[in-house]
Amino acid sequence: MSALDTIKIMIVDDHDMVRTGLRTYLMLEPKFEVIAEAGSGQDALNVLEGRTQETMPDMILMDLMMPGMDGIETTRAVLAKHPHIKIVMLTSFLEDDKVYGAIEAGATSYVLKTVSSEELIYALGAAFKGMPVMTADVSQALTRGLRQRTAQSGDEGLTEREKEVLLLIADGQSNKEIAEELHISIKTVKTHVSNLLMKCELEDRTQLAVLAHRKGWAKRA
Repeated sequence: MSALDTIKIMIVDDHDMVRTGLRTYLMLEPKFEVIAEAGSGQDALNVLEGRTQETMPDMILMDLMMPGMDGIETTRAVLAKHPHIKIVMLTSFLEDDKVYGAIEAGATSYVLKTVSSEELIYALGAAFKGMPVMTADVSQALTRGLRQRTAQSGDEGLTEREKEVLLLIADGQSNKEIAEELHISIKTVKTHVSNLLMKCELEDRTQLAVLAHRKGWAKRA
């Protein structure tokens, strides 16, 4: 693989020894090139500032727990300015809310530091292609985190668009009418309705309308 084909990686971790170990190992892999490091979230943003497209990393191997800006906050800040960068969260912690928070912030994968070197290499390669990789325990933690957020929010974890569709369903509008009002296709409306039924664990549109009125979401007469 030529230098032009290498995957450019930035390592963000507040422990020097961890960065050194990761850099040393990744340098042994021909397809990876470590082009930058940072010891904190703010340092990471400073390093990225002013870089050209040619010198910008393809992905960041991000530590979760750091002083100041943690990995989740740093992920949000990085992707707000550089949405093309893939981020793999590497951490010793498996907390449901942290896993959910990292993925919600835009991290492609969440990987524990206990994974084998082969698993880490696979996760990085997959993340570069936009494919999330999670072990079974991480996936379960993500599911639990999602359920907790949904229960706390009281809105069944609905997106803003799904809420709009739900209000129109409660108003008695058909898929065609909803599509016209929201300026989206009927197929897209059907997808939103299917998602609503799944998230709310209901069977039909009537039950969705009843749910909206019962929770006080439907404001129309």
